[in-house]
Amino acid sequence: MTSYTPAELRGRLGSGLLSFPVTHFKDDLSFDEDAYREHIVRLAKYDVGGLFAAGGTGEFFSLTAAEVERVVSAAVDSAPDDTPILAPAGYGTRTAVEFAAAAERAGADGILLFPPYLTEAGQEGLARHVEAVCRATSLGVVIYSRANAVYGADTVARLAESCPNLIGYKDGVGDIDTMTRVYTRLGDRLTYIGGLPTAETFALPYLELGVTTYSSAIFNFLPGFALDFYTAVRERRHDAVVRSLTDFVLPYTEIRNRQAGYAVSIVKAGLTATGHAAGPVRPPLTDLTAAELAELTALIGKVSPVTA
Repeated sequence: MTSYTPAELRGRLGSGLLSFPVTHFKDDLSFDEDAYREHIVRLAKYDVGGLFAAGGTGEFFSLTAAEVERVVSAAVDSAPDDTPILAPAGYGTRTAVEFAAAAERAGADGILLFPPYLTEAGQEGLARHVEAVCRATSLGVVIYSRANAVYGADTVARLAESCPNLIGYKDGVGDIDTMTRVYTRLGDRLTYIGGLPTAETFALPYLELGVTTYSSAIFNFLPGFALDFYTAVRERRHDAVVRSLTDFVLPYTEIRNRQAGYAVSIVKAGLTATGHAAGPVRPPLTDLTAAELAELTALIGKVSPVTA
């Protein structure tokens, strides 16, 4: 059972860096639970606001429902009690409700609600989707605004009113106008999370819009760098942030942008490069080429902690 009320979880998530651990697979693409548990233990040694098990970087889209529950349970069992673990919910509304129930069974502290599967929907339908999931669980819920589920400011305000356990808004679009409207309407009612791929790129400008935290995929394989970068952002040390963007983050995104799906694949490659291999990605994703892995390994070798 979670040790966080929704309000407590909202405050905790907004107070530190967040991350989506990768999901470890063996060569036959089965879940490598032992390696995954070791990874959670390693990451949880650092001071983070929370970990999102089986999230986007954790290949939620490639996991069965039973595997999702198993991954979340492993994360809950492996992390210290004071490290919040959030579980995913997604696909159709009834399936998302089932995922929410599974999250409670697994002992998760909260839920990240992904967009519905495939179909487009208007704001009324999206609102009903979120309301159904929030009603089905006592856990705090974070909505992920991206792809076919982009929530307008009026919709978010309605949901904040009708769903007491709605605690967060994760932006995966990068629309500054919408982000500004949401934040000015709701203030500290929600925690605002940067959720664009390689969120470090947008962290500093988004801080001015009330987005106090973001999910760092880089944290998987360079936790010290990721935390130093986050601290530099929070302290508004612009020169340090720009230097780290120039030296590592932007060259990293150039590799990431070479293939669709590399936003996940490059994270697993980073773990291979740093001696903590997490296995291959599952189809339909593809792994980096040998040449790209060598390029990434060389880039990682040049990284030093962010300094003033």
